[in-house]
Amino acid sequence: MEMLKNPLSPEKGVDYKEKAAALRDTLSGLQLKMKEKKLPAIIVFEGWGASGKGTLIANTIKLLDPRFFKVTSTLPANEAERRYPLMKRYFEGIPEYGKMSVMDRSWYRELAAARIEQDISGKEYERRVRSVNTFERQLTDDGYLIVKLFLHISAGEQKKRFDKLEESSSTKWRVTDKDRKQNKHYDEYYKMFEDMLEQTDTAFAPWHVIDAEDKQFARCALFEILVNSISAALEADTVYPPEADVSELFDMAPAPKLSEVVLEGRTVSDEEYPERLKAAQKELAKLHGKLYKYKIPVVIAFEGWDAAGKGGAIKRVGAALDPRGYEAVPVAAPDAREKARHYLWRFWTNLPKDGHIAIFDRSWYGRVMVERLEGFTAPERCAMAYREIDEFERELTECGVVVMKFWMQISKDEQLRRFNDRMNTPEKRWKITDEDWRNREKWDLYEAAVNEMIKKTSTESAPWVIVEGNDKKYARLKVLESIIERIQREIKLRK
Repeated sequence: MEMLKNPLSPEKGVDYKEKAAALRDTLSGLQLKMKEKKLPAIIVFEGWGASGKGTLIANTIKLLDPRFFKVTSTLPANEAERRYPLMKRYFEGIPEYGKMSVMDRSWYRELAAARIEQDISGKEYERRVRSVNTFERQLTDDGYLIVKLFLHISAGEQKKRFDKLEESSSTKWRVTDKDRKQNKHYDEYYKMFEDMLEQTDTAFAPWHVIDAEDKQFARCALFEILVNSISAALEADTVYPPEADVSELFDMAPAPKLSEVVLEGRTVSDEEYPERLKAAQKELAKLHGKLYKYKIPVVIAFEGWDAAGKGGAIKRVGAALDPRGYEAVPVAAPDAREKARHYLWRFWTNLPKDGHIAIFDRSWYGRVMVERLEGFTAPERCAMAYREIDEFERELTECGVVVMKFWMQISKDEQLRRFNDRMNTPEKRWKITDEDWRNREKWDLYEAAVNEMIKKTSTESAPWVIVEGNDKKYARLKVLESIIERIQREIKLRK
């Protein structure tokens, strides 16, 4: 069914002004219930130029507490925004739990209009469609309500509205060359809008197409959609979707179990280490300059056992890099702002721009390890994270980001030795905490969780590298040399 041919349309004999007034009062009262249940909502206004988006947004926000919502007018990405993955600015803008975002245009600017105005390829268009559907599903899985509205008018009605706007000097500026181009090529835009609506009309975030030629009807239809959608979301019980089989969704890479990792014999002599370290850091410094030249962003995530040497490895990597071109991101327990949004939000906000490097000291994998084993997050929500993480990393790699992931592996005996060394050395004592000892007691549980994590998230585009870490010198060199090898390969592919 063609959605633009079957919009919500007015019926004869209905007083839509009176009906809208009753709905307005109901809608106004729902915001308090949303706050109480911590229901986050995103209201997306899309549609033809001059279809009345601004007026309907104004009618909506008049009913709401200004502390409860934020209105965003989405413009084409500026130069700074284009240096990041496509969906970064949209993930950054999601509202806190219990609040609402009202969007005058949205991520849909990157689809139909981009296909015509930016002449993106059909392959890139399909990739963006998948990115949008993934983005919306991840949010709705997390409890967000997404209401998508498309305001539809005919070519003749659009031209009439443009002409009227241009009659007055105070409104003439609102009609741009792009608006006139849209009207001139209405049929071409119609075809692309129809395809966009059909490909992104999902059960979790369906489209509502409104006949916007009758303004009173459009206002009433908007209020009714919002009241019905919000009421249904407030009444619904939390039902998590079944865990997806990620092996059917992604190209998986080989994933050894931790018990199969050979630690003995992975050593480097004191004489060999300084020379190899110096050579590796010198080469990485040269490659950092090439990353900037070719505008290649890099994300490096470090995970591993407590005292496994993450900090030492990160320090040696950072020493080789231009400090203006990288950032080390320590990941601790989420703060209040981070807890108030989808858990991937705080990682999207720390992504590097093109030519730069972000090093994460612990990462988004906390969701399937510490949050899962310590009971900080519902088990069902943790189980969903494997797919979300793979989708997150696929989005990055498809946007040109090089994603590297290191698991720092040490034996249980070596960890105990390092813990005791820290306890007995005053200047190192700050590194050891009661939590480290508690985690050690759960070694077997954590090992099982890590094995599952590696199996389900080691993909061809973002494979795990297991670093044998009983010898710190060996581990640091393996990390540096693995980074060098991967960057060399990526630069060669992109020249």
